[in-house]
Amino acid sequence: MYAIIETGGKQYWVVPGDTLKVEKLEAKEGTELTLDALWAASEGQDAGKKAPAGQAAKVTIEVVRQVKGPKLIVFKKRPKKIWYRKRGHRQALTEIRVKNISFN
Repeated sequence: MYAIIETGGKQYWVVPGDTLKVEKLEAKEGTELTLDALWAASEGQDAGKKAPAGQAAKVTIEVVRQVKGPKLIVFKKRPKKIWYRKRGHRQALTEIRVKNISFN
């Protein structure tokens, strides 16, 4: 069973048990959230069952922890001038675990 979810402006292909890092969610560690699936399919008894437009499938996730991504260096320089700027950035991320995908 798998599903495609959208969070933080990005889409993710998930299966139950997956752990992934997404854009920061305002939730505490251990909190369970429910997301609508854009598309979902099942294997086995419900083989080929698809969720139309996120209405028929729900994905239950658990917030594992809040983390920061790797440091990225942003460097700008003007040629033939004595001007440069060096800055760093670390993106705030949330690590989530997919617990269940359910069809309504």
